Amino acid sequence: MSDLSPTLKLAIDLISRPSVTPEDAGCQEVMIQRLEKLGFKVEKMPFGKVKNFYAKRGDSGPNLCFAGHTDVVPTGPESEWKVPPFQPEIIDGMLYGRGAADMKGSLAAMVTAVENFVQAHPNHPGQISFLITSDEEGPFVDGTTRVVDALMERNEKVDWCIVGEPSSTKQLGDIIKNGRRGSFSGDLTVYGKQGHVAYPHLAVNPIHLAAPALAEMANTHWDNGNDFFPPTSFQVSNIQAGTGATNVVPGTLKAQFNFRFSSELDFDALKERVLSILEQHQLEYHIDWTYNGLPFLTKPGELVDAMIKAIETNAGITPELSTSGGTSDGRFIAKMGAQVVELGPINATIHQINECVDANSLEQLSNVYSGILENLFVKTK
Repeated sequence: MSDLSPTLKLAIDLISRPSVTPEDAGCQEVMIQRLEKLGFKVEKMPFGKVKNFYAKRGDSGPNLCFAGHTDVVPTGPESEWKVPPFQPEIIDGMLYGRGAADMKGSLAAMVTAVENFVQAHPNHPGQISFLITSDEEGPFVDGTTRVVDALMERNEKVDWCIVGEPSSTKQLGDIIKNGRRGSFSGDLTVYGKQGHVAYPHLAVNPIHLAAPALAEMANTHWDNGNDFFPPTSFQVSNIQAGTGATNVVPGTLKAQFNFRFSSELDFDALKERVLSILEQHQLEYHIDWTYNGLPFLTKPGELVDAMIKAIETNAGITPELSTSGGTSDGRFIAKMGAQVVELGPINATIHQINECVDANSLEQLSNVYSGILENLFVKTK
C-alpha cells in the first residue's frame, strides 16, 4: 500500500471494518485519532446502540460541518462478490468493498482534505466540524437526529454542511444535491367482514372497498412542484389481504404507501387530503403515520458557489444542482438553519453486490473538499 494515496489508504482501512448498521467496528475511533492530532475537540455522543461523535476545530466564525455515516448496509451473498466485501481490493482501477461509495470513500476524503487544509492554514479563520453517526442506513432514530437535537439545545450553530453521500452519476462532481424532498409513510388497515365467497351478501370485502380509494390517491395531482422540486409523488408499496384460501373473503386489508413531497406542501396538508379521500369512500379504517422528514433546499449562495468553484478547479466540470433521490441525514442538519449540500463519489453501485468506486476519484474528491475550505475560509475571507 506504500504507493497508494493517503485518502485511498484511509478508505481501505475504513472499508476493512465490518460496520453493518448500527455497528461502527472502530471506524469512528480511526477518524477521531486523526482529528485529535489536528487539534479538534471531540465529543462522543452515543445514544442506545448507536455511536456518534461531534468534533470541532476553532471557536469563532462560521462553522463548516462535514457530515456522514460509518455504517453500511448488509453485504448480501458474499459468494457473489469479486472480493470479500470487507477485504477491499483495487481491480482495474476500481476499489471494491462494502461502503466504498456509500460512504467510507467520502469519509476518508473529508479527513485528508481537512488534514491538508490545516497543514497549509494552521491558524485558519472560522470553525471546521465533523458530525458522524453509525445509524444512517438503519432506523435513523439514535443517530444524526439525536445529535442535532442535543447541539440545538445548547445553541450550537452550523452555518454550512457538506454531507458525503454519493451524489455523482457519471463523473465525480457532475451532480451536487442541494436539497431533498420530504418523506412520510402511512400504514393503512381497512376493515371488512370475513366470510365465504359463495355468500358475498354475508361478508364485506375490504379489497373491494379499498381499491377505489387507493386508485384515487394514485391518480390525484397533489401539486405542480416548483423550480427546485418535482411534483409530489404517491406510491403504494405493499398490500396484504386474505387467508391464502380461494374461498374466503378476507376480513382486513393492510396497505403501505409513501409520499415524496415538495416544498409546496407539508405533512399536515397531505395528511388532511388523504383522510378526506378515505372518508369519501366511507371506509372503516385505521392508519399509522411515519414521518421521515421535511424537504430542505439550499439555494445558490456562499456554500453552493464555493462548491461549484472547487469542482470546476479540481474536476474540470460545472456541476448540476439536483434535489432528486431519497432522503439523507441532511434533512436533520437543515433544522439547524444550515446551508446543506451533498457531494460524494459516483453512486452507480451503492447497496449492490460488488459496490465499487474509481480509486483515483477519492483523492480528487479530497482535493475538491480542500478547495471548498479554501474558497470559504481563505480566498474569500
